[in-house]
Amino acid sequence: MSEASTPAKSTFSVTIDNISIEVAPGTTVLEAARQIGGDVTPPAMCFYSKLEGSGGKCRTCLVEIAAGSAKDPRPMPKLQASCRTSVMDGMVVKNCTSDKVQEARAGVVEMLLINHPLDCPICDQAGECHLQDLGYEHGKEGTRYEFERRTFEKEDIGPYIQLHMTRCILCYRCTYVADQLTNCRSHGILERGDHAEISTYISKAIDNDFSGNMIDVCPVGALTDKTFRFKNRVWFTKPVLAHRDCPTCCGEVTLWNRGDDVLRVTARKDEWGEVANSNKDNKPGWICNSCRFDKKEMKDWVIDGPMHVNRHSVISQGHKVNQVIPTETFTKVMNGRSPKLLLDIHSISDVNKD
Repeated sequence: MSEASTPAKSTFSVTIDNISIEVAPGTTVLEAARQIGGDVTPPAMCFYSKLEGSGGKCRTCLVEIAAGSAKDPRPMPKLQASCRTSVMDGMVVKNCTSDKVQEARAGVVEMLLINHPLDCPICDQAGECHLQDLGYEHGKEGTRYEFERRTFEKEDIGPYIQLHMTRCILCYRCTYVADQLTNCRSHGILERGDHAEISTYISKAIDNDFSGNMIDVCPVGALTDKTFRFKNRVWFTKPVLAHRDCPTCCGEVTLWNRGDDVLRVTARKDEWGEVANSNKDNKPGWICNSCRFDKKEMKDWVIDGPMHVNRHSVISQGHKVNQVIPTETFTKVMNGRSPKLLLDIHSISDVNKD
């Protein structure tokens, strides 16, 4: 049989950190690693699977390609961005097992933190910030940067969103959201190099129905919800899943409650911190501004149950699901005798009498 008539393979075999998996052709290394899960998955600050064109900007997902494919097993000379590198049959990838990757990732984190302020104690994103997690895992104690950091004034880019450009890492996610979810994008990247910034054109406010989703996709605290600013810490809240019949969006959200008060409303997230697919049509569950900012009472929602919180997240403290209270075994051990009969000494010692 000639080579031209050989049928194309339906799946490619790729090995990542000594774990093999079969994936469809066209799958990126990052997506293949996410199918394996765990520590094998590289971090990603700019890639967003629901946004077309995202990825390739932060360089935190760099991996080492030890073998390009079964036909050409030569290693790639440089580290590759896993979110932009497609899988080939027989490819061998190193992530956690590569010293080059760990060193490069530490360098990328150091670069991201050159201008990013360490204001986590006053940042609303604290506790759910991807850069916080990345800095904890790969950051260093100090910095070699000796020059003045760039700073920007806070800017209101709509009635509900405030931009802290000083915290921005230029992942471009928010511009993709505005470009792909709305009819008109009124903000983007201005200037170049270290002067680049996200801003509205001629200070034009963003007032479309899905602008609030820019807050959800921001991996740091650059875009904050003005209705939630400085109201609470996420680890003091109780996140629950809820839904409502909304004519504009899917209406499936996460309510962040403190007692009976709904402090904020966000879209539901998956294990990678991305907007989860809707249960209705299995499409990305983006929510409208009416659900996010206007419906802040429990009576507006139907509660589906508590949100699953990763046990490694700071939000999990005090957030107990399916808690089992231990049963009292004293009576069973003492053949039915109550501990009160054994330990009630007050009637003899007259301790409680005047």
